[in-house]
Amino acid sequence: MNDPDLLALAAGLAQQAADTIMQIRSRGFSTVTKPDDSPVTEADHAAETLILHGLRAAASIPVIAEEEVAAGRSVQHDGCFWLVDPLDGTREFAAGRDDFTVNIGLVRDGHVVLGAVALPAHGELYLGLAGPDGTGRATRRDAAGEHAIHVRSPPADGLAVLASRHYANDERLRTWLGSQRVASVGNIGSAAKFVRVAEGRADLYPRLGRTMEWDTAAPQAVVEAAGGSVCRFDGQPLRYAKPGWENPFFICRGGP
Repeated sequence: MNDPDLLALAAGLAQQAADTIMQIRSRGFSTVTKPDDSPVTEADHAAETLILHGLRAAASIPVIAEEEVAAGRSVQHDGCFWLVDPLDGTREFAAGRDDFTVNIGLVRDGHVVLGAVALPAHGELYLGLAGPDGTGRATRRDAAGEHAIHVRSPPADGLAVLASRHYANDERLRTWLGSQRVASVGNIGSAAKFVRVAEGRADLYPRLGRTMEWDTAAPQAVVEAAGGSVCRFDGQPLRYAKPGWENPFFICRGGP
């Protein structure tokens, strides 16, 4: 399978997982707490099972998935692997809010090369595929069809900034933003922040809290294919296959 084929595979599975999540939401579900104090629901497990079965049946590429890692499963890889978060933003989902996502990204040699991000409650699916020499193509599928998306240049009146709902009162964020020309700051959950930057509805998403690689791989692919960047605070690109799968703090940017 070439990369467009692998992206089509990820897109189809992300959409199926999104449909499954919404079916579970409509009939009700319970929430339990994992040992790391994060929540998990039936929807997380059902979506992950669906995605893992589809990826492993179609291609012999190792899969690193959030709930399997939480259960203690170790997966060996040779530098090429899938990263899967079957329901990013479980807190948002459990609280009845709409900003939760399904993330399926492919990594090679530390670089994310493609990704699919579904927003089940919004009926949206975002796709990103890296191209040669830094080029790529990012699209959004919704009820109106499939459309190319691209980051925007920051408007003259200042940046539209997105931040995590759970870090809304973080003094570090306010201090850092003090050096920027900011028009607005919005707080939403999950990888939805990345795709809003990718499609030009926001300009900046600084992350000063803990994230794992499966949280960021797929949406980073979308942002980079749309012309944006995801870098550490020292300016180096965010890379993958780190020990423990944990990310450093990072900045997601749209246009320069």
